[in-house]
Formats: sequence, structure tokens, C-alpha cells
Amino acid sequence: MNLHLVAILLARGRQLERLSDALTLLAVAYGLAPLLGLHLHPLASALCIVLLLLGLAHKYWAVRVALDAELFDRMASSTRLTDDTRALDRALFELNLKARDDDPRDWPTRSQAALALLRRQALCLGLQLLLTLATLLTLPFTG
Repeated sequence: MNLHLVAILLARGRQLERLSDALTLLAVAYGLAPLLGLHLHPLASALCIVLLLLGLAHKYWAVRVALDAELFDRMASSTRLTDDTRALDRALFELNLKARDDDPRDWPTRSQAALALLRRQALCLGLQLLLTLATLLTLPFTG
């Protein structure tokens, strides 16, 4: 049941990703405003670049969380967890996604590591939201 719960929690990362994508696209659209003849304050341009970089970082963590969500879902339905774990580690190693073909970590430890990725993803989104809010609140004062 723990693996199912972790898979469900990791699947929530998709919702975080959608909101981050929207903020990133907003930053890109705002950053492209000069193409329409609009003048941007240099500070606003810098904030758009930072928002874009945060969006890219968020996308990286979102991809990793999505992969873990699917793997945890698969492993949660396994009837031979030990054998499937070895097969998973071997497959990850063969695809150069893992340094070693064996992993001594148990599933509770792996669960904590996967949830740490979700927290990193949420942190990137939080920073994006904070920066967007700060930009919207200070934009009238920066001209």
C-alpha cells in the first residue's frame, strides 16, 4: 500500500507542472512583447528570464517525478517485488540512468528519495509563483 500511496502523491506532480507551464508561457509571452513594438522595463525583462529559468528547472524535476510516479505505480502492482526491483535496477543501469546495476536501498528509502524530488518540483513552482506575484505587485512602480 505504501508504494501505491507514493505513486498517487507523485502523480500530483502533473498538476504542479501544468501551473508551472502556464507561468513559464506567460513569462515567454511577456518577454516577446518587444516584437509587438511594446517597450519593456529592463527589470521586467530580467524577471522574465528568471521565471523562464525556474520554469526549465521545474520541467526537469517534473520529468523525473513523472518517471518515478509510473515506476512506483508499476512496482506497487508487482507480485514479485524483489525480482522486479532487480530487473528495474538492471534496466536503469543498461539505459545509463543509474550508476550501478544493483541498489541496496529498500523501498521506503526509495520512496523518501522520490518524494524529495516532488518537494524540489514544488519548490520551483513556489519560487515561480513568488516571483510572478512580486513582479505583478512592483510593475506599476517600475514604470
